[in-house]
Amino acid sequence: MYLISHRGNINGVNKDKENNPEYINKALENDFEVEVDVRFDDNKFFLGHDHNQYEIDKKFLLNKKIWCHAKTSEALIALKKIEAHYFWHQEDDYTLTSKGYIWTYPGKKLLDKSICVLPEIANYKEIDCLGICSDFIERYKND
Repeated sequence: MYLISHRGNINGVNKDKENNPEYINKALENDFEVEVDVRFDDNKFFLGHDHNQYEIDKKFLLNKKIWCHAKTSEALIALKKIEAHYFWHQEDDYTLTSKGYIWTYPGKKLLDKSICVLPEIANYKEIDCLGICSDFIERYKND
């Protein structure tokens, strides 16, 4: 099962550190994959949920354990060009990532190839899917 840290969080939300490359690297060092929020402006990549926070090299985004959430149309196009693993969604029940995984909105029915997003805010009785993306991903490490 894929265990994906949401923005670098492992044991709860830390708004001050989310999307910070150092914070993300700590999650990667703990053997988690990481979902990051990506923006593209002035021919540069940035991490940040609501605005450009951390300029980042494209090599960072090409790490096989990074799942890039395009936050702008410019980021979507740029991520496609560099062949990163990316997706775009807002409140869609499901969206496909560029590698064919089903990114599943919190609380929606899980499918065989689903990535269950933020199960902590949904009341799933059972999580039977391909992966989990969570702010509390450490909880699922030994399941």
